[in-house]
Amino acid sequence: MAHHNDFGKTAEDLAADYLQKNGYKILVRNFRFQKAEIDIIAEKDDVIIIAEVKARSTDAFILPQEAVTKTKIKSIVSAANHYLEKFQKDNEVRFDIISVLPDDQKNLTIDHITDAFQAFDAN
Repeated sequence: MAHHNDFGKTAEDLAADYLQKNGYKILVRNFRFQKAEIDIIAEKDDVIIIAEVKARSTDAFILPQEAVTKTKIKSIVSAANHYLEKFQKDNEVRFDIISVLPDDQKNLTIDHITDAFQAFDAN
């Protein structure tokens, strides 16, 4: 497996651990629908959280959350709608971005951006 794939998996593991420590229940990881993938689907306070994990080994170019384009939002929303239908969920849904970046000491830091975008942002 390529180094960037290992880093992405590590970032997703850190994000899932972070969510669990903060009272979220992880429902599904790496949920796929057609070509779309949702990194983490969690639940807290009866709200379904669709979390996109973005990681960079450096912040020299763009912040991870800036990499969530309109096209990516469309695919996440499409996959989220499929998940809700498949599992007959009618909960409120929130779309979050979890950014994972190294700090000055090369430790990975997590920035949890709640309500990062809305389903209508996909239009």
